[in-house]
Amino acid sequence: MATLPVYRWRLAPEGLATRRQLRAMGLRPGGQDVAAELERPRRRRGPLVAYLYRIDLARPVRPMTPARWAALAAANAARQICPACGRDAGYRIPASLGMCTPCAYPDTSAA
Repeated sequence: MATLPVYRWRLAPEGLATRRQLRAMGLRPGGQDVAAELERPRRRRGPLVAYLYRIDLARPVRPMTPARWAALAAANAARQICPACGRDAGYRIPASLGMCTPCAYPDTSAA
């Protein structure tokens, strides 16, 4: 198994980019393998690692179709329904709570 070349932070050669950099250019990796790794050193912990892809092999981002927009809207709507009370919260329910704010923090001082 061949090892990937590892570059230090800000020292990667031209022609390589991270996923976020590709996305900012309107590109995606397009099924290509990782070309290299980028390491950013940190104190007291292991380095942050990002994968680099070749820009010349990247493909354009696929446009959103009406069906994909509808699926995204349905998924976002489902994340607004409280599983405890079944009401539409009007906002995306945080995963840390798992329910709407009134259900997570009932007002006990009103009794």
